[in-house]
Amino acid sequence: MTSYALGLDYGSDSVRALLVDTADGREIASNVVEYPRWSKGLYCDPSKDRFRQHPLDYLESLEQVVTGLWEQAPAGAAGQVVGVSFDTTGSTPVAVDEQGTALALKPEFADNPNAMFVLWKDHTAIREAREITEAAEAAPINYLKYEGGIYSSEWFWAKAMHVMREDASVQQAAHMWVEHCDWMPAVLTGTTHPDQFRAGRCAAGHKVMWHKSWNGYPPNEFFAGLDPVLDGLRDRLPSETFTAAETVGPLTDEWAQKLGLRAGVPVGFGAFDCHMGAVAANVKPGVLTKVMGTSTCDITVSSYDAIGDKCIRGICGQVDGSVIPGMVGLEAGQSAFGDLYAWFRDLLNWPVKHLLAATESLDDATRQSLVENIEQRTLIELSRAAQAIPPGETGITALDWVNGRRTPDADQSLTMAISGLKMGSQAPQIFRSLVEATAFGARAIIERFKSEGVAVDSVVVIGGISKKSDFVMQVCADVWNCPIDVLDSEQSCALGAAIFAATLGGAYPDVASAQKVMASPVCKTYQPNPEHARCYDALYRDYQALGAFVETGGRA
Repeated sequence: MTSYALGLDYGSDSVRALLVDTADGREIASNVVEYPRWSKGLYCDPSKDRFRQHPLDYLESLEQVVTGLWEQAPAGAAGQVVGVSFDTTGSTPVAVDEQGTALALKPEFADNPNAMFVLWKDHTAIREAREITEAAEAAPINYLKYEGGIYSSEWFWAKAMHVMREDASVQQAAHMWVEHCDWMPAVLTGTTHPDQFRAGRCAAGHKVMWHKSWNGYPPNEFFAGLDPVLDGLRDRLPSETFTAAETVGPLTDEWAQKLGLRAGVPVGFGAFDCHMGAVAANVKPGVLTKVMGTSTCDITVSSYDAIGDKCIRGICGQVDGSVIPGMVGLEAGQSAFGDLYAWFRDLLNWPVKHLLAATESLDDATRQSLVENIEQRTLIELSRAAQAIPPGETGITALDWVNGRRTPDADQSLTMAISGLKMGSQAPQIFRSLVEATAFGARAIIERFKSEGVAVDSVVVIGGISKKSDFVMQVCADVWNCPIDVLDSEQSCALGAAIFAATLGGAYPDVASAQKVMASPVCKTYQPNPEHARCYDALYRDYQALGAFVETGGRA
C-alpha cells in the first residue's frame, strides 16, 4: 500500500510542507506559506540587531501549509501519511511558563518582542555570549570545548540571559526556555508541559551546551555565576536528549483535526534545517553539505574513530547523533550569504522606492508592483554584469561580515568592510566583490575543517541560491577549487525531515536505509576553472589581510 512521509521545514521567512512517497522518494506535493507578522516586519528592529517571531506565525502557518498541501496531493493522501518530522532555524528559543505555554501566547505578553521566539540571526546578546565564553575558559572544565570553544550571540543561553536581563516581566514569568525545533513536535503531541517536555539532540548539543560527559548541561553553579536570572533554569531542562530518528509521541486528536491527518501518526524529534538538509544530501564523512540561503550552514559527519577525542576549534559544535544516528555531526556556517546580496540590493533601490512612494500619480497596487519588479530584476542584472568581469579586475576586496561572523571563530560584533573603491567603481564591480567575499568566507570554513583534521573531499550545496545563480556557484567552485554538486530537490531540508518521518513510520529500518532511496539526486555539477582558481588564491590572501585589519582595529 502507498505510504507518504510529511516533512515540515520552518525557514526564516516561511514554512514549507513536503509530501514524499516512501517507496521511491518522489516528491508528490509541496506548499509554502509566509509568516504574516514577520512579513510586515513586526517585533523586529534591524538597527538594534533584534529579530523576533511570534509563535502564532508558526501555528497559523502550520495549519495553512498542511491543509493547502492536500489540495495538491492525490485524493486520500492525508490518510496515508505514516510519519511527521520538523526542522527549523536555530538557535531560535522562546520563554515558556510553568504550564509550557510560550509567553507571547498569553494576553499580557501578546505584543512583547521579548516574549517571542528569538530568531537565529538576532544578535542582541553579543555581551552575554562573550561573558559565557570567558566563564567557560576560566572554569575547571571548558564547557564549550565541544561547541568550538566560543559561544555565540546566536545561541540559546546568551539569548535567554539577555532577554531576562532586559525584561523583568519575562524573567519572572519564564519557567523554561525551549528551542523552536523542539517546541513544534511538543505542540503536535501535547507534550509542551515541562513535566512531559523532551528535547532533541541537535539543538541541545550544538547550542545549549549539552554533552553526555557532564551528564547533560553544565552545573547550575556555572550559569548562576553568570547571572542570577539563569539560576535554576538548567535544572528545569530535560537532561536526556533524543535523535531525530526517535519519536516524541503520537499526533493528538486536536492537531489531527486541524491538519487533516490521522490521529496517532508518529511525530519525530526536531532538528535544525541544515542538519536535515544534509541528510537529504546523503551526507557522509568527507562530504561537506552547504545550505545556501540568507545565511549558510555547513554540515559534515565523522565516525567515532576518526573524531576520537579531538575538539574542533571555532565551529558550531560536534554532537553525537545530531545529523545521523551513530555518527558525530559537525556544524559551521556564515551569518550572512544571501542576506549580503539583499542588503546591497536594498541599498541601491532605496532612492527608487522612496521616489515611487512619493509619486501621487501612481495607485498603491501599481506602486507595489513596480517596487517588486525592480527588486526582482536588480540582482539578476547585477549578476549578469558582474559575471562578465574577469577575477581580479575590480581591485575591490570585501568582507562578508555584514551580520557578524559565525565561523570560524564566532564574533558577531565584527562588521564588514570594502576596500579598493575608486571613482570608477560601479555597482556590478562592487557586487562581484560581495559575491567573492561570501565565497572566501566559505573557504575559510573549509580550511578550518581541514586544518583540524576533518576531511572535506567534496561539497554538496542545497538551498535557493544554488538553483538561482550560476554566477555565484561558479565563483564558489573557483574560490574553493573543487567541484560542487547541486541537489535536484527544491525543498532539501523538508526532504530530510521526510526521510526521518519515513523511518519513524516504519517504512525503513533506519535513516541510512531511507537515504538510499529517498535522498535527492544531483542535478548539476560546477567544475573549477584552474586559471580563475589560481587568481583567487591571491585574492583570498587579500581577503584574509583585510579581515585581520578589521578584526584588530587596524593594529599591526
